[in-house]
Amino acid sequence: MSYKVIQLKRGKEESLDRFHPWVFSGAIQSLPEDIEEGEVVKVKANDGRIVGVGHYQIGSIAVRILQWGDNIIDRDFYTSRLNAAFELRRTLKLQRPDNNAYRLVHGEGDFLPGLVIDVYGDTAVVQAHSPGMHFDREIIADCLIQIDGLAVKNVYYKSETTLPYKAHLDPQNTYLIGKADNDVALENGLKFHVDWLRGQKTGFFVDQRDNRALLEQFSAGRKVLNMFCYTGGFSVYAMRGGALSVESVDSSEKAITLTDANIELNWAGDKRHHSTAVDAFKFLDEMQPGAYDLIILDPPAFAKHRSALGNALRGYQRLNYKAFEKIAPGGILFTFSCSQAVSKEQFRLAVFTAAARSRRRVRILHQLTQPADHPINIYHPEGEYLKGLILYVE
Repeated sequence: MSYKVIQLKRGKEESLDRFHPWVFSGAIQSLPEDIEEGEVVKVKANDGRIVGVGHYQIGSIAVRILQWGDNIIDRDFYTSRLNAAFELRRTLKLQRPDNNAYRLVHGEGDFLPGLVIDVYGDTAVVQAHSPGMHFDREIIADCLIQIDGLAVKNVYYKSETTLPYKAHLDPQNTYLIGKADNDVALENGLKFHVDWLRGQKTGFFVDQRDNRALLEQFSAGRKVLNMFCYTGGFSVYAMRGGALSVESVDSSEKAITLTDANIELNWAGDKRHHSTAVDAFKFLDEMQPGAYDLIILDPPAFAKHRSALGNALRGYQRLNYKAFEKIAPGGILFTFSCSQAVSKEQFRLAVFTAAARSRRRVRILHQLTQPADHPINIYHPEGEYLKGLILYVE
C-alpha cells in the first residue's frame, strides 16, 4: 500500500527514535499538498529513513504513530492490537463473574493512539480522539466482536465530543453493531447503571475502580462525604464498607439522579445515604466543621490544557483547604486530580499548600494512580493522568 510521506526537519526524529508516539507540527519540514486529515502517512527522517507510519491530523500533534518502521495499517493490524489489549485484561482477571466493566483500550498505553474502548458487560463503547480512528471505526468494531473470549456483542460509538472540532467530521453517536437492552454493569460485585448514551466520557469512570475498592476498606464506622459524586461509585463502595452515613454531592441534578439509582440498585431502602445537588464550594463553605470524617474530592479536570494550569492549581488548593478546614480530627481525605496537564509534583504541592494553610497535621497514607487497565506507555509519560492521595488529618 502506498502512503503519502511527511518529511521531518533535521534532528526532529530523535524523540521518535526514543519511541515517543507523537509528531508535533513544528517538527515537520514538508507536507504533501493533497494530504487529508485522518489518512495514514509515512514519517521520514532527514537521513531518508521511514521512522514510522501513523494517522495525520491538523493541530499541534500532527501525527500519532501506529507502527514503527515502514509498515501497513490494515485489518490485521487492528486485530493484532485489540487481541493483545484483551490478553492483558485477561491476565489482569478483569473479566470474571463479579466484574465485567473495564477499559479494553487506553490509547497510547495500548499502542493505539487516539482510541479508547471501555467494556460494560456485552457492550463496548468506542471513543475516537483522532480523525484516523474515526474513519477506521467500522473495522475496529468488527474486529472487536471477533476477539475470542471477549463477551462483547454490541458496539456503541461515542465520539461527538472527543474529536477535534477543526476536522469538521460531524460524528454521530450510534450503535455500530447490535443494540444493548441492559445498562447495568458489574464492578467488584457491585451493580452500576452505565449511561453510555448521554453520560460523560463512556458513561462511567472505570479508572477509579481500584481506588473505590481501597475506600471501602476505610469506610467502616465513618461519616462519608463524596464530593463530585457523578454516578455515586465511591458512595456505593462506602456503603458496602460499613459507613455510618454517606452524603453524595454533585452540581448536576442528572448526576444525583444516577447516584440515587445506583444506591437503590445495591442498597434498596437503605437510609444511610443522602444526596444533594449543589455547587461543591458552596456545600463546603456551609457545612459544619467535623460533620464528616471521610471525604472524597474527585473533581472533573480543572485543566484540560496547559494554558489553564495556574487556575487549576489554585482551584485544587482552594478545594483541599476547605476539606482540611472542615474534616473531623482523625479524618481520612481521598483527594484526586484527573488533569493531564497537572503533574504529580504540582498536584502534591497544591495539596501541601492547602494543608499548611489549614495548619492541620497531615500524613500521606497512600499515593494513588490509574489502574492497570489504563496502562502507561513507558515512552509516553503524558499517559499518566490520574493522581491521588489518601491523607490522615489529625
